[in-house]
Amino acid sequence: MSGKNEARLADLGVKLPKAMAPAANYVPFVTVGGIVYVSGQISSGGDGLIVGKLGDDMDVPQGAAAARTCAINLLSQVRAACDGDLDRLVRVIKLTGFVNSTADFTDQPKVVNGASDFLVEALGEAGHHSRSAVSAASLPFGVAVEIEGIFQIR
Repeated sequence: MSGKNEARLADLGVKLPKAMAPAANYVPFVTVGGIVYVSGQISSGGDGLIVGKLGDDMDVPQGAAAARTCAINLLSQVRAACDGDLDRLVRVIKLTGFVNSTADFTDQPKVVNGASDFLVEALGEAGHHSRSAVSAASLPFGVAVEIEGIFQIR
């Protein structure tokens, strides 16, 4: 099923991948009423895992691109939570971004902007959200970014 949100993504050259299955004993999302809580989505795209440490072997633009892939993966999970109809998405409520970075790296917000900017570009007003962007000494599989999200659906 595709609607206006998937058409807007297509205009941006984005085709949502199939929602990734959980890697351990948890579920990829939980829906309570009209709120969907999506488990952390790692920086993984069509070419595999995006690994690296900001402030060491990755720069901010590379990190922002990795965060964008996390946002795409978040929307894949939301689509799954909406039984394939992404037009049921009302708005993005909150993102929490974790950036694999060195102790002296302080541009985590600039990295997570890759996800925030993409969601606003893809969803318009519904993409505006509250957010946290924090440093992590390491992330699963050495990925550069992991982002979890809270979304409102109908």
